[in-house]
Amino acid sequence: MKHSKAQIVATIGPASSTREILKTMIEHQLDVVRLNFSWADLETRVQQIELVRQLEKECGRKIPIIQDLPGPRVQKGSEHTYDHGAVSIITERDEEFIEFGVLHKMDYIAMSFVGSAEDVNICREIVRKYSGRQRIIAKIERKAALDSIDEIIAVSDAIMVARGDLGNEIPLEKIPFAQAMIIKKCKEAGKPVITATQMLLSMVESPVPTRAEVTDVANAILQGSDAVMLSEETAKGKYPIEVITMMEKIVLEAEKHMGNRESINHL
Repeated sequence: MKHSKAQIVATIGPASSTREILKTMIEHQLDVVRLNFSWADLETRVQQIELVRQLEKECGRKIPIIQDLPGPRVQKGSEHTYDHGAVSIITERDEEFIEFGVLHKMDYIAMSFVGSAEDVNICREIVRKYSGRQRIIAKIERKAALDSIDEIIAVSDAIMVARGDLGNEIPLEKIPFAQAMIIKKCKEAGKPVITATQMLLSMVESPVPTRAEVTDVANAILQGSDAVMLSEETAKGKYPIEVITMMEKIVLEAEKHMGNRESINHL
């Protein structure tokens, strides 16, 4: 069976935390697990980490885990923003989570609301403080990050195009072009780049995606994304297995139209 070269990242939550469902997702080409620490019950996180480690042994392949930090997130009902006046994007709570992530051998730490290369450097210093060697993903979701994109790419281990929050910072019609620019720069720098947010969002409720979503995922691959990410779709959606299966089909089809796709930077 042919597998895609680009990786599929899936957020694990209530819909996907049972052994049976998560194992089936891995068998259907889930490549990387994301744990969103904006909703952090650490006891549950330990159970999820242990389950991933057990299943990767059973399935015979490494499944990297991304610990996604909340940063200075401010929840406003069903929406959220960030504290624009925060002195540092790494909060005291984030530092506690980093310590937890080092202890439990996370593979990547994803930083929310990165604004500069210095933000990434500070996070790396905190990781080292706890004797960790976790690699750092800078989430690009602020205009300030776009303005400093070259410097941020240079000091990061990977980049995430986090289109949800980015769409609150720049006009929505500019998102596709910001995405293309970031991916191009990451490819030139040889750094893995993940395209994220609302990729197959309708599949939270529907077993079939919209045509526009299929086109969006394919376009992200054609632009050069090394990974595509699912959030609510697998964390709380009704069809976590179907959405992984559909994502893999779209990525494989897109890769057929790229010829021999060699320049993949895996997480």
